[in-house]
Amino acid sequence: MQISLPQSLALVEKTARGLGQRALVDEFVSTMNSSAEEAVPEAATLLAEAIRAMSVEDVMKILNGPDDAATQYFRKTSEAKLAERFRPIVEQETNQVGVTFAYKALTAQASPMLSNFGLLDGLDVDNYVTQEALNGLFMYIALEEKNIRENPAARTTDILKKVFTN
Repeated sequence: MQISLPQSLALVEKTARGLGQRALVDEFVSTMNSSAEEAVPEAATLLAEAIRAMSVEDVMKILNGPDDAATQYFRKTSEAKLAERFRPIVEQETNQVGVTFAYKALTAQASPMLSNFGLLDGLDVDNYVTQEALNGLFMYIALEEKNIRENPAARTTDILKKVFTN
């Protein structure tokens, strides 16, 4: 999943591209995506903790639930902690010199004026990227979960075979 510019920046993007600043817009998008990619490896530890914390009731709900029941469980039990871990990584990456850094500096100074004109609507790039990274992670988990449930060949371990074979 690729993170695109937020809708609130559509006018800014169109204007910048129209003024021949396509490279700046592309760098901004690239920075958002690379910062999200840097954060995602943090998920493994927290998702493993969520698995260890599962109750028998949780397991039964997942087994008897919809195609994304495990994904829903992970989102419910881990999303806030994941956001706490992702945010500093995203912030560090977007604070590096470049167009995202320049955007953040500009909006910090010009935010009151831009808000008066209905621009930016309080956009916090770091929160936006963090949330989009989480959405992408959970979308990927849901796709994998559905594949495991529907495709016997995806059940590569004995435990997965035992759990998902009726």
